[in-house]
Amino acid sequence: MIRLLLALIYVVLFLVLTTPLMLISFLMGKKNRSAGDRLANSVVMWGFRCVSFICGVKLEVTGREKVPAEGGVLYVANHRSIFDIVIGYPLCKCPTGVIAKKSINNVPLLNVWMRILHCQFLDRKNPRSGLDVILKAIELEKEGVSVLIFPEGTRNRDYTSDKLLEMHNGSFKISLKSGAMIQPFVLLGTENILIRHIPFVRRTKVKVRFLDPIDPKTLDKDTVKNIGKYVGGLIEEAYSEMKAES
Repeated sequence: MIRLLLALIYVVLFLVLTTPLMLISFLMGKKNRSAGDRLANSVVMWGFRCVSFICGVKLEVTGREKVPAEGGVLYVANHRSIFDIVIGYPLCKCPTGVIAKKSINNVPLLNVWMRILHCQFLDRKNPRSGLDVILKAIELEKEGVSVLIFPEGTRNRDYTSDKLLEMHNGSFKISLKSGAMIQPFVLLGTENILIRHIPFVRRTKVKVRFLDPIDPKTLDKDTVKNIGKYVGGLIEEAYSEMKAES
């Protein structure tokens, strides 16, 4: 309970005290988008890392060198915890935007930071919203901005199973239409930080494994047609392997 309170206090202080940096990064971005992106990403990534530290997360990352160095990429991962973004986002390269649920847009100051970071807010109940978000993400990828998305669409609450929820094919249109590389990665153990024993935050070892990037141009028609199942299968297989090794 103490760790959770400390984390919440830290987040509030972080959002308030970094407001001047928020304004600076916004103004910098108007004149030099790259410089504004670097400042915003550095501040938010540092904030997320501090939250992980306060919560006692011990992180083990493998395969990060596989991430393409040039151009925007589509980061896709499994989703079991609210900590997936806290842990996964700082491992992405700059600049990267997150596709998040609409409710996060209601959090004061955090929503401003996210907009500066090219994040998109998805209303799951509105099909038009989904289309607009995908179209915007495609444009971002073409501009060299990476995008992080959890194609299962919602948190997988079956913590006893290695099975993923179905990954939506529509999420991958961001890559198929922009030509951006797909960068799958696997998160193991994030649900053990908080979700499985709310309101208690426990020290947890979290493993992250980056898989081989996928070039959408090399995929055959059948794979493209079932791309959610294809990528989901790769992540699910790696998840099972990592779990067996733990």
